[in-house]
Amino acid sequence: MSSIHPSTDPGNPSGNPDSGTSLTRSANYKYWVFGALGIGIFASVVDHGSVNVALPTIAGQFQTDLPTIQWVVIIYALTIAALLLPMGRLSDLVGRKKVYIAGTLVMGVGAALSGLSPTLEMLFPARIVQGVGAAMTQGTAMAIITSAFPANEKGRAIGLFMTMVGVGAVVGPAIGGVAVDSFGWRVVFFLTIPVEIIGVAAAAWVLRGWPEVREPGGARFDWLGAALSTGVLVALLLAMTTGNKAGWLSPPILAAFAGAVAMLGAFIWWELRCSAPMLDLRLFKGRTFSLGVSAAFLTFLGSSAVIFLMPFYLQNVLGYSPKTAGFVVVPGALCMAVLGTVSGVLSDRFGWRPFTVGGLASSAIGLFILSRVTETSSLWMVVPALMLMSSGMGIFYSPNSSSVMNAVGQARYGVVAGFLNLVRNAANVTSIAVATIIVTATMSTLGFEPSLEAVRGDAAGVGHAFTVGLRYAFLAMMAMLLSAMTISALQRGRVGEPVPAGSGELKESQAEA
Repeated sequence: MSSIHPSTDPGNPSGNPDSGTSLTRSANYKYWVFGALGIGIFASVVDHGSVNVALPTIAGQFQTDLPTIQWVVIIYALTIAALLLPMGRLSDLVGRKKVYIAGTLVMGVGAALSGLSPTLEMLFPARIVQGVGAAMTQGTAMAIITSAFPANEKGRAIGLFMTMVGVGAVVGPAIGGVAVDSFGWRVVFFLTIPVEIIGVAAAAWVLRGWPEVREPGGARFDWLGAALSTGVLVALLLAMTTGNKAGWLSPPILAAFAGAVAMLGAFIWWELRCSAPMLDLRLFKGRTFSLGVSAAFLTFLGSSAVIFLMPFYLQNVLGYSPKTAGFVVVPGALCMAVLGTVSGVLSDRFGWRPFTVGGLASSAIGLFILSRVTETSSLWMVVPALMLMSSGMGIFYSPNSSSVMNAVGQARYGVVAGFLNLVRNAANVTSIAVATIIVTATMSTLGFEPSLEAVRGDAAGVGHAFTVGLRYAFLAMMAMLLSAMTISALQRGRVGEPVPAGSGELKESQAEA
């Protein structure tokens, strides 16, 4: 059974009549919470996008190649993925406000260290520090925002969250490009520090009367579960990100996969026997939870590689500049930002299923159009297809996440929000690895070097070989989206009755939509 700390009165959690009670009792308090945390969400996404733009310049500064410098991004993403689940669980135990504010401060410290790094050997650890802070804030921010909205407005809450992510995704590369050209690469790490400071101050002020809902006082942190889950993700994601270069059948890659499987087995065994597990696996007995998580994984598995592969196609096959290639994705990102909120609000009223199924259908159509590209395709074909795909993602994500969050008690929001972000991150990495395998294998069968770097060369026919592989990859990804759409169609359509925090099973009394 969950408990509210430090007081059972949500209007006055501290017991002090002057402790922000007028704000917490306001009908618009949920929007104050969103506004305060939205600042930090925006800063985090802008940081990620601007750093990506700066990678070639950083490579030139340290006189290294692009595959090496990409670890500036990879090591950051690995850290986030590995710690999302433990940090989400920690926030459920000690309080989400504390973990969120501490995480934002850690991100700021990591950004400052990154910008001041004199060598790559200093930059990589600094990015790990940033990743730790991001892991503390990503799931926790969603959990706090979702908790601030009533059960019948979870879709609206997650839609607003996605709007901030979408806006940050558009603004980040643009600001990063201007900053790098005008002031150098180090500035991109300093850009968001003032915003993060404002975000911390806003969160501390708005949440000063926040009624924390936590696990019971006797619940303990599952250190072994945290270690095993971290080990599984580090081994698996390292293998997925390096397998194409090292060779999928090479001993280190096979050992990493074997280690991930062994640790996963140990994690499942332990979590089913632990009295206070890191992630209560009995949640998967619930239809809404299990189908929602499965659909989310397949959706990101079938879509994330598009943004990774399109720059190769646009720049090295169609011959567009990096600037043009960057602007091509902007309309889709704006569609995702707007439609994420719209679908979230409407799903609260009409149920999840019409929007999850409809959104995935839109994305699948967009991918089918992209699977028809040639070496002479027009942007009038590519841009609308990307807009269809991104629009579908925006329409799908808010209702689907709302369904998963509604299937659990509020005391578990931290770990479940972290788990949803973990599913997204893991699927992103896996999607890129799978699509790269399909593209490079096709290039190999057509007599070209099985490497994406080969597309940058001027060998006759390499553009055609890459495009053929790209079409195969998009068709495979479309099949994944259709599978996710089928799973979403099996979902119940309405808000259910979540179980108390201490229960092992979910009580789902949704009416079929």
